[in-house]
Amino acid sequence: MGITDVNTIEELIAKINSLDKQYDTEKIKKAYELADKAHEGQMRTSGDKYITHPLAVASILLDYCMDTDTVCAALLHDVVEDTAVTLEELRRQFGDDVALMVDGVTKIGLVPLNSKEEQQAENIRKILMAMSKDIRVIIIKLADRLHNMRTLGPRPPHKQRKTSLETMSIYAPIAHRLGMNAIKEEMEDISIHYLDPYGCSEVERLLDLHKEERDNFIDKIKSRISERITDIKPEPVIEGRVKSIYSIYKKVYLKNKKFDEIYDIYAVRVIVQSVIECYNVLGVIHDMFRPIPYRFKDYIATPKPNRYQSLHTTVIGREGIPFEVQIRTVEMHNTAQYGVAAHWKYKAGLKGSVAGEKRFDWIRQLLERQQEADDVEQITDAIKTDLAPDEVFVFSPKGDVFSLPMGSTVIDFAYAIHTQVGNKMTGAKVGGRMVSFDYQVKTGDIIEILTSGSPGYGPNRNWLDIAKTTEAKGKIRSWFKKERREENIERGREELEREFKRNGIPLDDALLSEAAHRQRLNKIEDLYAAIGYGGVSLSKIIQRIKEDELRRQKESAPVKTAAERIQESNSRSRSKGIIIEGVDNCLVKFAQCCNPLPGDPIIGFVTRGFGVSIHKQDCINVINNMESEDNKERWIKANWAGVDDSTYRATVEVIAENKTSLLADVTMAIAANHIPVHEMNMHRLKNGNTNLAITIEIAGVEQLTNVMTRLKKIAGVISVERTGKQ
Repeated sequence: MGITDVNTIEELIAKINSLDKQYDTEKIKKAYELADKAHEGQMRTSGDKYITHPLAVASILLDYCMDTDTVCAALLHDVVEDTAVTLEELRRQFGDDVALMVDGVTKIGLVPLNSKEEQQAENIRKILMAMSKDIRVIIIKLADRLHNMRTLGPRPPHKQRKTSLETMSIYAPIAHRLGMNAIKEEMEDISIHYLDPYGCSEVERLLDLHKEERDNFIDKIKSRISERITDIKPEPVIEGRVKSIYSIYKKVYLKNKKFDEIYDIYAVRVIVQSVIECYNVLGVIHDMFRPIPYRFKDYIATPKPNRYQSLHTTVIGREGIPFEVQIRTVEMHNTAQYGVAAHWKYKAGLKGSVAGEKRFDWIRQLLERQQEADDVEQITDAIKTDLAPDEVFVFSPKGDVFSLPMGSTVIDFAYAIHTQVGNKMTGAKVGGRMVSFDYQVKTGDIIEILTSGSPGYGPNRNWLDIAKTTEAKGKIRSWFKKERREENIERGREELEREFKRNGIPLDDALLSEAAHRQRLNKIEDLYAAIGYGGVSLSKIIQRIKEDELRRQKESAPVKTAAERIQESNSRSRSKGIIIEGVDNCLVKFAQCCNPLPGDPIIGFVTRGFGVSIHKQDCINVINNMESEDNKERWIKANWAGVDDSTYRATVEVIAENKTSLLADVTMAIAANHIPVHEMNMHRLKNGNTNLAITIEIAGVEQLTNVMTRLKKIAGVISVERTGKQ
C-alpha cells in the first residue's frame, strides 16, 4: 500500500471503482457534498482547502477496503467538531452507524500529553469507550492521525514534536494491537523524524550508503529461494524489503547496537497456501542458509495477541550478510497487513461491534482496570504499558502460553495466571531454578509459581515497585485495599500528616474533603486508605492542596484599609515571586551558585548596590558565610510568594556510560515531560564515561524532581545531580 494522493471527489470515486468491492457511491458523494459545504472557507496550515484532509482520510480507509459507512464517516469526521452541522442531521441523512462513528471520533479529539492529567485520562477513556462500541471509530482516527502526520511539515516545531510524541505513545501502539502494521510503521517513522531528526537522518544515511548493493542482495536471495521451492503449487509469492527506519533506529540508539550488529535489516517474506507448506519452506531455508542460534520464532503455534501469525528465522547467506525470513500463509499475510481491517477487505465485516470478539478482550480489560484506578496517573501510565508493542511469550509448566509486555517480572506472570496465584505467591522457578521476584521473564521461559496455603498470606507492598503490568499493580493495590483497610488508613494518615507538616499546611478537614472529592472518593478516610495502599500518589495531590490552601487564605483574609496596605508594603516587597521581609521595592536576583527554584527553602543576602541575592538555605556560600561577622547582619528572611506562571532555569548534570543512544534517551526523557531545553553540553570524561550538562526551563522543584527521576531510570546512567550553573 503506497501513498496515493486523492484531492477531489472524482479521484476518490475513481479509486472506489478500481476496487473489487461494491460501494454505495451515491451515499459517499452525498457525504462529500455535505462536508465540502460545511468546511467551505476553512484552510489547513499548508494552505490547502480543508476538504482535502477528509478526502485523504477516506482514501486511506479505501486502501483497507473499509465499508461505505466508514468512508462516509471519514468524509464527515470533522463537521460536528468544526462546523455548525449536528449529529442529528447526520443521523437523519446517513443513518445511526455513520452518526455513531462521527460522534466517537469527535469525542476522542486529541490526547494532549502536555495538558492536565485529568484531561488526558478522560481522553484515553473516550478512546477506549469509542473502540468498545464500534472498532471502526478508532480505525478512522488512525487514518486521520496518519494523514496529519504525513502533512506535519508546515506546523511549528514544538507542535511537530508534541503531535509526534502523542502518536508514538498512543496511536502507534493501538495500531499495533489492531494488527495494522503498515500504519504503525509509517507513524513511527514519521514521528522519530521530528523527535530526533539527527538520529533519523543518520539511519537514513547508513541505509542509503549501499542502496544499490542492498537491492541486488535482496534480489539474489529471492531468486535462490524461488529456485529451491519450485515444487510448491501454486507458486509461492516471495517479497523482499528493508526494515522500517524506526525499527533500525530503536536498535541503534535505544538498544546501543552498532549498525552492522543488526541481524534483521534485510527481510525476505515467503507467502504460501497452507500451514504445512510454511514448515516445509522453513526446512528448505535452514538447509540453504546457516540459521543464527536463538533467532527463530514460531508465531504460528504461538500467535501474538493481535492474531499475527508467521514463522521468523534469521540466517546468514554465503555473502556473510544476515537477513530475516518470514514465512506465512495468504490468510496470515492478510491479517498481518490489514489487521482487524482484513474483515472488511476479505470478509463480510464485523458491523463494527467488538462484542464476543476475543481479539478485543484487551479493550475491555483496559476499561475495567481504568474504572478501578483511584489515581489518574495510573490511568495515563496504563495505556502506555498495556499497549506497548514489545512482548515476550512465556509458558506455564503445563504448556499454557502467556503474552506479557517486555520487562515483565515473575510477579506479573503470577497475576496473569490468576489473582489468587499472585496474591499467594511465595517464590518462582524458571527452568527449575529459583529466581528473585524482580527477575524479568524472557521469551521461552518455563515458569513455575510457588504459593502459600496460609489464609492470611498476601502480597508485599514492595511488589508495586517491581511489577511492570497495570494488571498486576491493580490487583496488588486491590488486595491491600480490601484486606488491610484499617492499616491503610493509619499509614495514609501518617504520610499525609508528615507531608502537611513539612509544607507548613494546617491539617484541615475542608482541604482534605476537597482533595478526596477530586480523586472521586467519598470520605477523608477513603483518601487516607488510598494513600496507604498506593492507589493515590501523595506527591501528586500535595501541590494541589497547597494551592487550595493559598487560595483559601486569600479569600478569607480581611479587607485591609489603604493605611494598612501602605504599612504592609513597608515591611515586605514582592519581586520575581519572592517575598522579602523588611525590605521595600528592592531589586531581586537569583544566585548562580545554587540557582534556587520554587519549593526550595531560601534566604536573602543584601548586596552592595545590586539589591537582594536569593540563595538556597543549604547553599555552600550560605553555610560558609552565615556566621561571618562582616556579613551576619546582611542575611534576611525570604519566601516564595506562591504559585505563578514564571519559569526558571535549572541545570542538571548527568554522568553516564558512553553509549550511542545516550543523547536520544535523554532527549526523549525530557520531551516526555514537555520541558524546553535551553542549553545542552556533552563531553567525554577521562574514565571513559560521558558528562552531560542540560539547562532546562521549569516551574519549580517538583517538576525538576520528576525530570531527574526519569533521567535516573535510563539504562547506563550512573548519576543525576542538580548543579548551581545557569
